[in-house]
Amino acid sequence: MATLAMAAVAAQRPSATAPKPIPAPPDVAAMPTDAQKTKSGLASKVMTAGSGDRKPAPNDIVTVHYTGWTTDGKMFDSSHTRENPSTFPLDRVIAGWRECVQLMVVGEMRRCWIPQQLAYKGQAGRPAGMLVFDVELLGARPSPSAPPVDVAQAPGDARKTDSGLAYKVLARGTGSQHPSSGSLVTVQYTGWTTDGKMFDSSVMRGSPATFQLDQVIKGWTEGVQLMVEGEKARFWVPEALAYQGQAGSPAGMLVFDVELIRIEK
Repeated sequence: MATLAMAAVAAQRPSATAPKPIPAPPDVAAMPTDAQKTKSGLASKVMTAGSGDRKPAPNDIVTVHYTGWTTDGKMFDSSHTRENPSTFPLDRVIAGWRECVQLMVVGEMRRCWIPQQLAYKGQAGRPAGMLVFDVELLGARPSPSAPPVDVAQAPGDARKTDSGLAYKVLARGTGSQHPSSGSLVTVQYTGWTTDGKMFDSSVMRGSPATFQLDQVIKGWTEGVQLMVEGEKARFWVPEALAYQGQAGSPAGMLVFDVELIRIEK
């Protein structure tokens, strides 16, 4: 399974399509007097209180619904028009987004007035001036760049197959069927070498990966067949079931956290 390039984050750029505009809020031109303002110049106002108690860290992976407008009321991007929330690392977006979302808890909706110096700073092709975003924080989780504590070797409670693959279920699934060796599956995953270096992650790219199980490394083909939809598992894949010393690929035993989202066919 080849490492893929980091996908562009929707919140970092205007939408490439021309979605039906969502009307701008009445206070889009100027922040109201009851908005909270930080030292950086960011202003925000809680529109709906959240139910969580943890605020995201600077490099957390967050899932949000959002809409962005310029101060003349023109919408330039919205996850709502795509009918799909956006997931991305907070350290890959504009400074104003990162700061605003770090003020929030899960379930909260907040309106953020982001001055140009915290937005695109006059970059060509980007929306200019102060930007206004309505953001709903749907979820937040630590960055997968931090390896699991048992990355160096499989723990005693891990199961081991005849091939040498070790695995441990992290969260039980909701499905009942297992994929076959030729199934097309959609997963979220992160991979580390045993010294704790992350070398690939669909989570960091903000988008699940879909592939044929017979077109990936042997450890993946075997391991994912042990799973059901909704399940999360950790796999310790020996080199003989991984890249077998191929130039340019990670060497030695590899560790993967995998969530089987869907068996496509």
